[in-house]
Amino acid sequence: MTFTVKALQKTGPDQPFDVAEIERRDPRADDIVIDIKAAGVCHSDIHTITNEWGRAHFPLTVGHEIAGVVSEVGADVTRWKVGDRVGVGCLVNSCGDCEQCREDNEQFCLNGATGTYNSEDVDGTITQGGYSEKIVVNERFAVRIPEKLEFLEAAPLLCAGITTYNPITHWDVKEGDKVAVVGLGGLGHMGVQIAAAKGADVTVLSRTRAKEADALALGANRLAATAEDPDFFANHRGEFDFILNTVSAAFELKDYLGLLKPRGAMVLVGLPPEGLPLPAGAVIGNSKVLAGSNIGGIAATQETLDFCAEHGLAAKIEVISAEQIDEAYERVVTGDVHFRFVIDTATITDAPVGPAAAASAA
Repeated sequence: MTFTVKALQKTGPDQPFDVAEIERRDPRADDIVIDIKAAGVCHSDIHTITNEWGRAHFPLTVGHEIAGVVSEVGADVTRWKVGDRVGVGCLVNSCGDCEQCREDNEQFCLNGATGTYNSEDVDGTITQGGYSEKIVVNERFAVRIPEKLEFLEAAPLLCAGITTYNPITHWDVKEGDKVAVVGLGGLGHMGVQIAAAKGADVTVLSRTRAKEADALALGANRLAATAEDPDFFANHRGEFDFILNTVSAAFELKDYLGLLKPRGAMVLVGLPPEGLPLPAGAVIGNSKVLAGSNIGGIAATQETLDFCAEHGLAAKIEVISAEQIDEAYERVVTGDVHFRFVIDTATITDAPVGPAAAASAA
């Protein structure tokens, strides 16, 4: 059995968003139904729904930064009750039995984790994401949103927050460490706040000084403009213990690796579409580490929310309505967002079903 909810949907990569009615499964015994209050707009949503990461399953609703309230619980649910404030990130299920799941690394599930959208669900349908009124998920894949966090500001923490918190904690960034954050966008602005809250000496690396005031306001000690000094990489060689690189465009790996101290680590959380050449000597020399990091498990996501609430951190956002989503996508692609768009999902509820969706249903 299923029920219908309103959602923002695309019927193809070149089509505009439309308000449509989509089906959600009736909750199983271990499921919860969440009334969505806010849905963040992640660049991954854009990569997916424009077929940049392979052919998507259309019609499709994306969104994996979800904040809301539990409105219904299955018969066997023990973790949540109606009225609880919860969030859902990039995953809505995994096997729960493999080595990685047992170690709270559901994102690495050896039997294949289920993505919040564009993934095969437990009932064989394609998962539909959070640009919607409601979502149904297994109770294990919701996390508690602390009372100190507003829904709109909390939503991006379900992806941008955990994506930056996880490598910072895994590599044990601590007080006094010299940390560089490359790029000050949706990911970078969270990385700066988290590293600064850990007590690190944080430098934002950006091509220009256009975002200097923002960097300092977020807790960075300084911003260094890489394009202003032709000898920048030579002049700052061996300066940092840790680099969090959030850039999703092509860059010279060896230049940034050169900024690390011996045994320093650079972690990539951006995903450039092009391959990045890596001279072996750039890591072998001075025993440097180049690593990647991909979101985090459910326990780490809860830790992220709790850390942010404890330290007064939140995503810096621009709130948009359902009718502004296409414009928002254009602005994300051009880097014109300060720093994360979040959809007020009440505007989806209030919007009429669009003509494309109505024609498709007919």
